[in-house]
Amino acid sequence: METAAAREVVIRVKDLYKIYRMGDTKVHALDGVDFEIYRGEFCAITGPSGSGKSTLLNMLAGLEHPTKGEIVITGKHIEKLNEKQLVAFRRAHVGFIFQSYNLLATMNAIENVALPLSFKGIPKAVRLKQAKKYLTLVGLGTHMKHMPNQMSGGQQQRVGIARALASEPQIIFADEPTGNLDSKTTMEVLRLMQQIVKEQNQTLIMVTHDNNLATYADRIFKIIDGKIVHIEENHREVDLVALEHAYQTGLPSEKIDESRDV
Repeated sequence: METAAAREVVIRVKDLYKIYRMGDTKVHALDGVDFEIYRGEFCAITGPSGSGKSTLLNMLAGLEHPTKGEIVITGKHIEKLNEKQLVAFRRAHVGFIFQSYNLLATMNAIENVALPLSFKGIPKAVRLKQAKKYLTLVGLGTHMKHMPNQMSGGQQQRVGIARALASEPQIIFADEPTGNLDSKTTMEVLRLMQQIVKEQNQTLIMVTHDNNLATYADRIFKIIDGKIVHIEENHREVDLVALEHAYQTGLPSEKIDESRDV
């Protein structure tokens, strides 16, 4: 495994704060956050509801401006960009995978995947070729003409993954990407995300409330009350059978190793 010094830093966050005012009260959604994320990493941000994990994801994606601090992504201080510049930055560098899929009901799979490429001025023939490539990559080569209502939740999420990958972004943000899926499909989708990110040397940041699912990541960022309280390096191979059992039975993630003989 590469040392931290040898890896390329893609995201650097320094002294990051997000403070909301509620009447006379200040709420620290993020309270002095510092970390780095490297190219090719799969990172999970975990924490209870209201801990600040979704706020952090929004900050990294440039969807909200910080109250204070620095967010440097691929060498750019995105906290200094205006809205027009942020849109251009996201278009060039970022892909999104949503919990609710966000597919257009009036478009088939290949059209949904190709649509974001049209905003980059890519010719139609090239868009469709790219969409076919990534739909095939996520195992939907025979579903390209299917409408969203003709696909299962897992298939729709695979379309969402293909859409995020089609523009070949350096960074992919995933907000509770398996929240609407059953346990078997959840495992399949996470395995797919893990595999593709490694093969393409992209960086994936996933927000999840589920500690079991976070064990797919290379590093796990635990956030509570707006502070990162722990960063865990996850060097071990995930026992997928034990993880699926743990996910189905609600077994805590720290008990996964003990579940091998269950």
